[in-house]
Amino acid sequence: MSFPDPIAVFRTEAAELLEQIEAGLLDLNVNLGDKDQVDAVFRGLHTLKGSGAMFGFEALAAFTHHCETAFDRVRKGEVPATHALVTAVLEAKDHMRALVETPSGDHEAMSEVLLLNLRHAVDGSGDPAAAPAAKTPAQTLFKICFSLPRNCMANGTNPLPLLDELRDLGTCRVVADRSGIPALDALVATDLHITWDVELLTDQPRSAIDDVFIFVMDDMDLAVEEIAVAAPEAAMAAPTRPAAAPVAAETPAPAAALAAPAPGDAKAAKANENVRVPAEKLDELMDRVGELVIAQSRLSQLAGGSGDLTLRAVSEDVERLSGELRDTMMVLRMVPVTHLFSRFRRLVHDLANETGKRIELITEGETTEVDKSVIERLADPLVHLVRNSCDHGLETADERLASGKTEAGHIHLSARQQAGEVIITIKDDGRGINKDRVRAKAESSGLITANASLSDQELYQLIFQPGFSTASEVTNLSGRGVGMDVVKRTIDALRGTINVVSRPGEGSEISLAIPLTLAIIDGLLVRVGNGRYVIPLSAVEECLELSVEEDMRSRGRSFISLRDSLVPFLRLRDLFRTGTKPDQFQKVVVISTGSERVGLVVDQIIGDHQTVIKGMSKLHHDVATFSGATILGDGDVALILDVGHLVAEGQQQEAHLRAAG
Repeated sequence: MSFPDPIAVFRTEAAELLEQIEAGLLDLNVNLGDKDQVDAVFRGLHTLKGSGAMFGFEALAAFTHHCETAFDRVRKGEVPATHALVTAVLEAKDHMRALVETPSGDHEAMSEVLLLNLRHAVDGSGDPAAAPAAKTPAQTLFKICFSLPRNCMANGTNPLPLLDELRDLGTCRVVADRSGIPALDALVATDLHITWDVELLTDQPRSAIDDVFIFVMDDMDLAVEEIAVAAPEAAMAAPTRPAAAPVAAETPAPAAALAAPAPGDAKAAKANENVRVPAEKLDELMDRVGELVIAQSRLSQLAGGSGDLTLRAVSEDVERLSGELRDTMMVLRMVPVTHLFSRFRRLVHDLANETGKRIELITEGETTEVDKSVIERLADPLVHLVRNSCDHGLETADERLASGKTEAGHIHLSARQQAGEVIITIKDDGRGINKDRVRAKAESSGLITANASLSDQELYQLIFQPGFSTASEVTNLSGRGVGMDVVKRTIDALRGTINVVSRPGEGSEISLAIPLTLAIIDGLLVRVGNGRYVIPLSAVEECLELSVEEDMRSRGRSFISLRDSLVPFLRLRDLFRTGTKPDQFQKVVVISTGSERVGLVVDQIIGDHQTVIKGMSKLHHDVATFSGATILGDGDVALILDVGHLVAEGQQQEAHLRAAG
């Protein structure tokens, strides 16, 4: 049996902690008087420091200690929370991530610079911890007796840092009780037999002592006796072991949690029900489920052609069970887009500082779930789109006020499910896309001819061409025409589509329609000539019949009338060069992406098909008509049609026909 690498586990938990600390800092930046967020950030830093020291990340623990000290002063009311402090700790958080990922790197110079910025953010100069408090708080004497589990050192827990943390809280006297140490011949080097009696005179509350033992409180024995004192001189008497039975310790949160929940907290109980599973194991399990679906399809086909009722019954049971397993597996792979959206709060915060604009980010639909592989690949495109909206879309504060808008610009990031797709929308209330500048740039670049007839959507799609940029100069944010090209290529690879809407002076809206999953989809199996193909069912609007007579009448135009509107259609037989004669009654499958529609002429509609998507080989990576392949029940391969490419080709054909007419 293999056990997870503890360092890898720590890095995963540290990444979650850093994300939660960042979220707390950004919330605090909105409301600097929010004491709950101050406490949450403090506890997150404390947890990161403690777990870092436990796993040997000493540089991380030492650096994080300074940030924790700064927030401890804010928590005590010694210094106020400021935007400068939030910015300094955000920069320090990025450095903490580097200390987690590459602990052996040369980080000393950067650490010194960031700590200097932190000191200036707290009080302008000097060490934050050195600044005197406004008044001398009342002190309390705590008599503490604690013992750790016998195997704690073998599990990586060192008691000495715990004692050092107690000493940091105030005047401390420590006595080690060694009476439990066995004889030398019975001694095990890794076992711990010492119990400690501590007298601590401090101005800190009892909770500060609990924070010291936050990682070991579940397994240790801890007794704390609190004695109010009038004079410090009388407090530190000879140490005595408290007679009280160990106090029931509060249940701390796991290392991955930001704040230690109160006893009985429902969220803490729920967290204990979760199991961390490596992503590669989910991918491997998804592959096995896909193979099972293919095998089940073959079994169903064999049973359908057999008169054996027992075989048919077994086939139906296997089909039901594989369907339930497939649905369960799909749910396991789904993650809410909040994991994706949360990172853009920091991005917008940094872009606002860099551009000097006031920018507010509004998110909606964070609970919308998408396949984890889709989430991972959407990160870069969304970064480029958000940066583009902040740089190109939103005006400066003076320009906005002059045009009657609010001083702060708004970026709306939303997600929703629609059929088998998730629609992610990036919307701003800026100046909008300048169509004249886009057209002029496209003409000068040779993308279109002068005075070419293009719809607004076709014109807006030009901004996704490689190297296309309307910026007058290159900056750190834009101007090279690379970002939007990355967006286009990534969305195409995800079999998604992009729709752009812009209103001059009101803003722009870019919608990305992405399949919920890249593993198994519902498809419509069709036949063209002697070949079979799969059309993603989420893109299918309806199916119509096209007779030979109607086919002959439309040879010159390739349009069908659909509820008082003309829809262009493509003859897949001609496109695929099948060399076969058309069936007597052909079918038209109307597919759509966004507001665009096109019909696909096929010979036969076979029916629904659970499609396990297989990637195309490297030899076929440039075949744009197909997005993948699947294996049918009889073992043959069926290609999956790329809906976005076919719709674009149909719309282009329509534009040419209209221009010719």
